[in-house]
Amino acid sequence: MSTDGRLLKGAQTRSAILSRAADIASAEGLEGLSIGRLATELRISKSGVFTHFGSKEELQLATVRKAVEVFREHVVEPALAVPGGLGRVRALLAAWRRYEREPVFPGGCFFHSTMAEFDARPGRVRDAIAASQRDWRGFLERCLREARELGEIDASADIAQLAFEVDAVFRAGAAYALLHDDPSEFDRGARAAEARLAAVSAKG
Repeated sequence: MSTDGRLLKGAQTRSAILSRAADIASAEGLEGLSIGRLATELRISKSGVFTHFGSKEELQLATVRKAVEVFREHVVEPALAVPGGLGRVRALLAAWRRYEREPVFPGGCFFHSTMAEFDARPGRVRDAIAASQRDWRGFLERCLREARELGEIDASADIAQLAFEVDAVFRAGAAYALLHDDPSEFDRGARAAEARLAAVSAKG
């Protein structure tokens, strides 16, 4: 096999490992990952998995990065295809709702489980999860700020607070929907977010 072929095969194997790892972590947490388990489930050697990551922590960090990529693909990129303003904000929330409701990960949102798992555990994995959530909130704030600059949101609106509230009600709806196996909770979260946006939308 040529060098290019080996590199391609290596990249494909790494991608398969991380896709399965993210699926597992969404339901069982990042501590549910092990090189042995992934090797068994994917029918590759333990050394083959170890070669790509070297340690459990590196596997966990790479899995967080993979989940960020998936979230960006399913939620952020569809919103960026819509012009800035409230239309983009609503497109972002609609894409987020689809991501949660399908769900993209078998355990629901990857970050719901891993945030709870690592929020009180200092270290590189917690830092990576926290950074992903800062980036997400920053993007949501940016979209809302653009809408305010376009005059679609009241000039006096506190954008950071608004982003916090919209994010919070969406997360609550998704968490309760998963816990109670009740899809109507997704709708409650979406309605709460829309009501909050309506309350700050510029009139006239």
